[in-house]
Amino acid sequence: MYNQKAYELGANGSCIRELYAYGRQRAALIGDENVFDFTQGNPSNPTPKKVEETVQSLMADMNPLELHGYTSAVGDPAARQAIADDLNARFDAGASADELFLCCGTTPALAAVFGALTVPGAQIVALAPFFPEYRPLAEGAGASFVVVPPDIPDFQIPMGALEAALTEHTVAVIVNSPNNPAGTVYTEKTLRALAQLLEEKSRQYGHPIYIVADEPYRELTYDGVQTPFIPNIYPNTVVCYSYSKSLTLAGERIGYVYVPKQAQDSKALYAAVSGTARAIGHICAPSLWQKVIARCAHLRPDMTAYDKNRRALYEGLTAAGYEVAKPQGAFYLFVKAPDGDAMAFAERAKNMDIILVPGNDFGCSAYCRLCYCVSYEKLQRSLPRFRELIESYR
Repeated sequence: MYNQKAYELGANGSCIRELYAYGRQRAALIGDENVFDFTQGNPSNPTPKKVEETVQSLMADMNPLELHGYTSAVGDPAARQAIADDLNARFDAGASADELFLCCGTTPALAAVFGALTVPGAQIVALAPFFPEYRPLAEGAGASFVVVPPDIPDFQIPMGALEAALTEHTVAVIVNSPNNPAGTVYTEKTLRALAQLLEEKSRQYGHPIYIVADEPYRELTYDGVQTPFIPNIYPNTVVCYSYSKSLTLAGERIGYVYVPKQAQDSKALYAAVSGTARAIGHICAPSLWQKVIARCAHLRPDMTAYDKNRRALYEGLTAAGYEVAKPQGAFYLFVKAPDGDAMAFAERAKNMDIILVPGNDFGCSAYCRLCYCVSYEKLQRSLPRFRELIESYR
């Protein structure tokens, strides 16, 4: 006897990870230099030197029992205070340590928040294109998952379609900016229009509709673009954040939930986040990395290499004739399939050992995602293959 839904999630894995595994198999057969794998959002920037020095210092100076022992369930006080100080310095957020819950990256943060918000009949709304794991996280919490179709080609928020999707059962709208997979950064104008809509609907339905801001790419922006801090625009916002991308710590699993005091029912919601995390076994994030964040929360990524890759790939693909959404953030390019069929396009690309992720699971079946955190040399060598690929459609 076993849980059928859990079986389906385990048996039908992530398309991203399956394609990455395929790429590794091909690399073993024909050499890594001959496979152009753009599947995995694994940051390629070096981890900041300050982070490495902090780890070495902690290991050398701290009592091992203290360094590696449990912290409180909600997180190390010094780390939570450092994060609050950073949010206040950058965004004048008015944050305090007791509004922060430390967790093992953004995924368990989202799981805890979805669980905290899910009441009988609850609906959680995602704006396509969206990260595919939102669906199992929302449905695993017991909510219905509602998808708003994408705003093509700008990939901002289609307010009319969103308004049509909202009902009395809507408890949250997920906002992922900078966006995975499109690289879009929602403008302040867009977010203010969203806030106005949600305020109106919250009054109409008699309960708050929260924004769940999924922000692992917050600092990864280009051309002077800034990511608006959504709690300053819409008070009923819960932030889920990870240091995976900003500090290149993807495998260390450290992040947080921020429940601002100005959010409605904030204390009860924070307790519900803590309770959900307890129920799913995600309490006490890695102690070492909490202590690192206590000293490194203020650090920012160097975007030079990512920007160089972004420009080269965008310019190379558009020159070849591809339709591409120009990214303002993150490290993804969203490319339209020449015939509008992302699955067929990705399969044809595989025949040339270009590994792309079709956008079907992202809610956008005409586009494929390319992750450009690869070496610049390999990216340049991929461009003739991409030209050959689009020529095969002509």
